Amino acid sequence: MSSPASPRPALLLLAYLAFVSLGLPDGLLGVGWPSMRADFEVPTEAVGLMLTAGTTGYLTASVLAGFSLARLGVGRLLAGSTLLASLALTGYASSPGLAVTTGCALLLGLGSGAIDSGLNAYAANAFGPRHMNWMHAFFGLGVAIGPLIMTAVLSAGISWRWGYGIVAAAQLALGTAFALTVRAWADRAAPPPPAAGPAPLPTTDPVRVRDTLRLPAVWLGSLAFAVYVAIEIAAGLWAFLLLTEGRGLAAGVAGVCVSGYWGSLFLGRVVQGFVAERLGTGRVLRASLLGMVAGAVLIALPAPAWVAVAGLLVLGFAAAPVFPLLTLGTAERVGAAHADRTIGVQIAAAGLGGALVPSGIGALVAYTSVEALGPALVVLAAALTTLHAVASRRP
Repeated sequence: MSSPASPRPALLLLAYLAFVSLGLPDGLLGVGWPSMRADFEVPTEAVGLMLTAGTTGYLTASVLAGFSLARLGVGRLLAGSTLLASLALTGYASSPGLAVTTGCALLLGLGSGAIDSGLNAYAANAFGPRHMNWMHAFFGLGVAIGPLIMTAVLSAGISWRWGYGIVAAAQLALGTAFALTVRAWADRAAPPPPAAGPAPLPTTDPVRVRDTLRLPAVWLGSLAFAVYVAIEIAAGLWAFLLLTEGRGLAAGVAGVCVSGYWGSLFLGRVVQGFVAERLGTGRVLRASLLGMVAGAVLIALPAPAWVAVAGLLVLGFAAAPVFPLLTLGTAERVGAAHADRTIGVQIAAAGLGGALVPSGIGALVAYTSVEALGPALVVLAAALTTLHAVASRRP
């Protein structure tokens, strides 16, 4: 991996803002869905249609990201993808029903998948480990801001559509900024001159795709990503419903608490990025996974609302470094020749897990009660901890 001496501040800022923009729609949906389902006159579990459509677009864009980067360059890819996301969110704001919104979710998934894959591949070679952690931290910031936007909109007595309209406008501004900096991204993407430190990853990979897919570490890592993202999204998506219908909190207070969950994810990534450098990724990952189990247990306890809120904060802070540290350790697990392809598979698996499992939890909640969220998170967190323990024992 190349050692970035001094990433351009403007490009760093845009990369951070791009990850904020990735998180904003996720934060909007958790608070806005109860109002959306009432407006569209659909059941709770119908959110699964939107998540599935979004994941389909996300997976498609992730698979095509390598071809798109080669043909368009990272600057054009980011500009086009962000403008596509803005168009999709505008569709949310003006949608007459669930069918149109589901189609817009597909477009949003296409834009988000291209932004996520393109920036991860770019940052791994241009920004280095610290900025990689911080870039992912800004995703948590985006999802923390999302519930605040939607809570403010609903508290003001106006339609949930305004929440999506506000975010669409922000995406439009960001896409314009990417379009104006296309040449700067292309310059930064050029290979740096040789310098002291680790050798850069090769830009071409002679290893066949099937050789990569035969590695058990690829599939173990991908499964870990799928389970992790399922926990992260399910907690943020259904926590509002748990706190309001299950624990009796007012909607405004519950919205702030959900924002606090995503805020703890942001704070945890900022803080634990430094901790990982001192203690090592292995120790931090093990401690984080145990912390996720503890947070899930607090959410599952039949206790007052503040206990569930504390569990959400613990879960968010503990989960914070898992995704970026697993991403940064990909080359170590599978080898440098397989790393780029494996990252794409892992991101695709993360998107798949983030759609299917939260949708399944939504169906479980609809047919039992919202209190099923806590036990489901406990099972998933325990499974993730076990999976990591098994994967870490493999050479």
